[in-house]
Amino acid sequence: MPKDPPPIRPQLTVPALRRALSRWDLVAIGINQVIGGAVFLVPAQIYLHLGAWSPFAILAVGLCSLFVALCFAESGSRFEATGGAYLYTREAFGRFAGLEVAWMQWFTRVTSLASVANGIVLVLGIYLPVAGTEWSRMLIVTTVTVVLTLVNIWGIKQSAGLVNFLTIAKLLPLVALIVLGVLHIKSFAFPAFTTFHRLSGSDVAITLLLLVFTFGGFDVIGVPAGEAKSPRRDIPFAFVATVGGVTLILLLIQLILMGTDPALATALTPVADVMQSYTGGAGALLVGIAATLSMMGNNMGQILSGSRVLYALSARGELPPSLGRVHATFRTPVNAIVLTSAVSLALALSGSFVRLAAVSAVARLAAYAGTAAATLKLRRMDRPGSANVVPAATFTIPGKATVPILALVTSLLILAGATREQLFSGALALVIGALLFFVSNRFWIIRPATGTAPLSELPQLTGEHHDN
Repeated sequence: MPKDPPPIRPQLTVPALRRALSRWDLVAIGINQVIGGAVFLVPAQIYLHLGAWSPFAILAVGLCSLFVALCFAESGSRFEATGGAYLYTREAFGRFAGLEVAWMQWFTRVTSLASVANGIVLVLGIYLPVAGTEWSRMLIVTTVTVVLTLVNIWGIKQSAGLVNFLTIAKLLPLVALIVLGVLHIKSFAFPAFTTFHRLSGSDVAITLLLLVFTFGGFDVIGVPAGEAKSPRRDIPFAFVATVGGVTLILLLIQLILMGTDPALATALTPVADVMQSYTGGAGALLVGIAATLSMMGNNMGQILSGSRVLYALSARGELPPSLGRVHATFRTPVNAIVLTSAVSLALALSGSFVRLAAVSAVARLAAYAGTAAATLKLRRMDRPGSANVVPAATFTIPGKATVPILALVTSLLILAGATREQLFSGALALVIGALLFFVSNRFWIIRPATGTAPLSELPQLTGEHHDN
């Protein structure tokens, strides 16, 4: 007997999200996601492996990150809907590729949320020993996650406001470090800038991979496009400004620490150590507070972007319609927010995130490589006479295919530097994503009566409610 056709879910108008994000809100979302707790620790590790070469490594990885960011900028300039890399790869290569990218992005968001939530407890434990007990850990992790979840539900303006505040709070001590550092550069430091020792291949590989992950996270900028006031104009700006700004901050911090800390290569907390040398215990405490707020800001952004990935999948029929529900008053995807936070909280409390974090390398590869390849494909699709029409890009990368190809090379370098455990875990996660695609086909997918409409023909998914 012939098999029953996949069920047809009727096309429904998706409630609009509130468009309230300015271009600087988008920049703050990007910087907040990239500059987390690692910025307070990695300068010592970079210097340990590369010595005087370390500033050049930061510039090199910053440039490679810019190649990838430019691909996100061009692809993002075509669309006004929520989704980011999922949206770009889905339109370029179809539902399967798009769903795999979205699944990997969401999976990384919830595992990162769990990991960083426990990191907050570790930092607090330095100053409050009682935070080191198991019951205190569970209480702190739960409280922080619930509070951030409630703010996300409250509204996109409130979420953006908190992200902006936490981004400024984490940047102020770093700016103070740079300003005070200029006044404290010591004569002993000049060899740190001029002694270039011969590098081993392993040192270079370890450091470059570390920096790639330090620069990671900017891909979330395009995810909340459906809540941006002018996404096709502002998202390209936000991608470039974020990567450029982060590169400058990391470079200046590295130079200041090289010039003021003679024990940088062996320092466990280099930023706190140097701030303490400037201002005493108050400086170290300030850095501790900044690190805590930095991680809270990171998790605020993880909930925001992770929930919007689920919303985008539901809005296009890849997940149950309940995950696309928008709160009537707050205009936020409430069920997607709650599910994202609940899964991450369960992982954080159980400790399972430690094993799952290995997926992040392949997840980043999927988003980066998928968007770089989509940039090239979408260019062909917006040509006159193309069967699959997509909106024209408002921002085009100069140099034809050069930058997208370099972005693909950067993505492959991530793959080359991944460990066997990361590759295995990533492959397993992709298999789970394929099973999700099968389930989606069977139960949820929107199937119009005549073919699948391109996103450019689904204006109801872009959101039309503006809050100026």
